[in-house]
Amino acid sequence: MAVPTQAFGADGRLPGDATALRDLVERTLVSRRLDAELAARFPVGRRLRVLDVGAGEGAQTLRLARLGHEVTGLDLDPRMLRSARDALECEPPGVRRRVRLLTGDARATGALFRPGTFDAVLCHGVLMYVEEPGPLLAGLARVLAAGGLLSLLVRNADALAVGPGLAGDWAGALTAFDDPHCTDHVGVAARADRLGALTAALAGTGVPLRTWYGVGVFTGHRTEPGPAPHRQPSEGELEPLLAAEERAGATDPYRSVAPLLHLCATRD
Repeated sequence: MAVPTQAFGADGRLPGDATALRDLVERTLVSRRLDAELAARFPVGRRLRVLDVGAGEGAQTLRLARLGHEVTGLDLDPRMLRSARDALECEPPGVRRRVRLLTGDARATGALFRPGTFDAVLCHGVLMYVEEPGPLLAGLARVLAAGGLLSLLVRNADALAVGPGLAGDWAGALTAFDDPHCTDHVGVAARADRLGALTAALAGTGVPLRTWYGVGVFTGHRTEPGPAPHRQPSEGELEPLLAAEERAGATDPYRSVAPLLHLCATRD
């Protein structure tokens, strides 16, 4: 996945603060890994049935539809779905025909669709807002077809102390070692998961974890604007940054301290 040039301002730099950089790194690396995992499991050119749980404004839903897949986007927030529908209206007719946008709770996924309906199920940034992940994971597994891919993006409980520690918040760091509860970047209450617990939970659903990656090892914990104080990366600097993030996210021990984990599980 190429980095969109429209993300950069007239000065050739990424506008905004640390959140803009973090979001761009997350979106780009998760998309690259997802595409690679799908390409490894399915024949080239096969049109997949994809469910995007917690579709939000539809970034992954629309991207995968542009690649030729049939995508169902599910979200509980009507404002997010309105944004997704507005974005969908700007797409060519062929893309629009391949997308369904539905209002629904992620926790009801197993009841909303027939078993084995989808070749790939995405659930990115949802588990962190669910207190008990077990029932949600069971529902996602239920609708996944044999040979299908389950892609999860979760907050890493084993790295919660890194952010406050880097910011000099020592009390917060000490609390984060043991408490999986936290707040997201917009101040909403959230929760993190430990890799070991998720591995066991996925095995129990019949969709065992196959591989996992760290996301945002170098940029995800930052609170200042960019790689140097008050300066965002230029377009020329971003690809090396992404390459470093991508390698760290696939390499021990770096990936273990990433703020987010991208988990790929399969039903064989």
